[in-house]
Amino acid sequence: MVDHIDLEIIRCLQSNARMQWKQIGEAVHMSGVAVANRIQRLEDTGVIEGYTVRLNEKMLGNIYCVFVTVMMKDYQHTKFQAFIQQRDEIKEAHRVSGEPCFILKVQVADQDELSKLLDEILVYGHYKINISIGQYK
Repeated sequence: MVDHIDLEIIRCLQSNARMQWKQIGEAVHMSGVAVANRIQRLEDTGVIEGYTVRLNEKMLGNIYCVFVTVMMKDYQHTKFQAFIQQRDEIKEAHRVSGEPCFILKVQVADQDELSKLLDEILVYGHYKINISIGQYK
């Protein structure tokens, strides 16, 4: 069971996963040891699945953020899922209900790189793209 203190600890970790337990404790009015115990419980129960690093893709040269909706042909979902896992430029992949089968978030450096990826996607189905012109959240 997750309580309001756990949620506050999670918010602290979401804003900075490297935050010290003592700092989190000050924010939630607990000792660092108590915070460590709660974090351990959240990890053990699977509420916290892991920690990661957020990257600024533009600073890495990947200036295009593109959303690709894919409509599968020939029910190649398993093969397409394996393809997705192999592609670093595909940052997120969601299997969705309704008309498209998948929605992909792709970060690429240029249009040539995007074009090559899209050509490879054609093996699995048809696609439509939307290029992000701004991120607000």
